[in-house]
Amino acid sequence: MAFSEDEWEKSREQLEEEIKEFNKEKEQIKALIGNIGGHSYSRRDNIINFVFLGLIITLFTLEITTHWLPEFISLEISVLLVSIKIVLMIHSQHKYNHFIFWILNTIEYRINDAGKRVQKIEKMLDKMN
Repeated sequence: MAFSEDEWEKSREQLEEEIKEFNKEKEQIKALIGNIGGHSYSRRDNIINFVFLGLIITLFTLEITTHWLPEFISLEISVLLVSIKIVLMIHSQHKYNHFIFWILNTIEYRINDAGKRVQKIEKMLDKMN
């Protein structure tokens, strides 16, 4: 049983629509992933970095010049600030990894669904032959 030209044309149009939809979804995913590491997030991160760096430099400078804090207190506070920054970085990376996992899980689901559809089509073609 051969396909008519009209059926081939419909099939081709369906495939083109699916490709367009796939490309649209791909661009949406790129935009979402870009928002995670985008300008607003990195700007906030840069502000936090400058605040921490400013506090650490201020504490070291005050320790050296004025001695208004007991010895090594500024060093201990600086180590605490660096530790807090590391915890913030770990938390940020965890959120990013969770989102990427979610995206990859969704892609895997769609690939499995497409595989099942291809198998159905193959069975239908085998029955037609």
